[in-house]
Amino acid sequence: MFSALQLGNLDKTYFERLNSKRITAIGYELIEDKAGGMPVVRSMSEIAGSTVMLIAAEYLSNVHNGKGVILGGITGVSPTRVIILGAGTVAEFAARTALGLGVDIQIFDNHLYKLRRIKHALGQQVSTSTIEPIALSESIKQADVVIGALRSEKGRIRYMVTEDIISQMKPGSVIIDVSIDQGGCFETSEITTHQNPVFTKFGVIHYCVPNIASRVARTATTALSNIFTPILMEISESGSLEDMIFTHKWFMKGVYTFKGTLSNATIAEKVGLKYRDLNLLLAARF
Repeated sequence: MFSALQLGNLDKTYFERLNSKRITAIGYELIEDKAGGMPVVRSMSEIAGSTVMLIAAEYLSNVHNGKGVILGGITGVSPTRVIILGAGTVAEFAARTALGLGVDIQIFDNHLYKLRRIKHALGQQVSTSTIEPIALSESIKQADVVIGALRSEKGRIRYMVTEDIISQMKPGSVIIDVSIDQGGCFETSEITTHQNPVFTKFGVIHYCVPNIASRVARTATTALSNIFTPILMEISESGSLEDMIFTHKWFMKGVYTFKGTLSNATIAEKVGLKYRDLNLLLAARF
């Protein structure tokens, strides 16, 4: 936490821009991800994970031509079955919501440490498995909901579920592909929009909207503000954006352009543009 003296030494212009008449005190803790990630990514993933189960419940209902089943379990009725591909933040928060509803969950991932982490984080016994093709295929065929939440550090992911497997799913089942912005986890996935969020193929409802967090814009805005305010203050304390990048290596992960030059290899590959390594651009300052 920062002392009153430290806060008093921050750039006065910054506070004026924040409309200081409405600010009586500021206290914060800046959390750095040792793995090199940015906190904004985790926050949006938490929102997406919590939201996907609500989406699943919506499209399982008769109102949206789903199976007409409740997401969860009630006395005398078997619980719905949910398969989650991936064991990251999206999967964790989707599983938290699902467990609260009494859903039967199975989580697949190829990283054993991620599977151990998510079991520990959930504090409950959930079924986990590595991505073994036959076991995954059989589980998906029996599922009511399948959530794709795999991420790649190097651009597009390779889809994990083929069209043939999806064609054998139960009619009215729901697929939610959170990874659609990286190509999708399912061979049948196609990008959809909030205006037209779903399509049906082989009798399976597909929800493939990128940026699910924007579905709950007020919550997402508040979450982003909570993250960006201390980062902006840290920039002010560093002296400039360039100094912030140079002195905080973790911050580099969130910089995609620098002085008019694209500095992110993944985006450059996606849009077909050249890029320059940010470390080289920063070296030019000396």
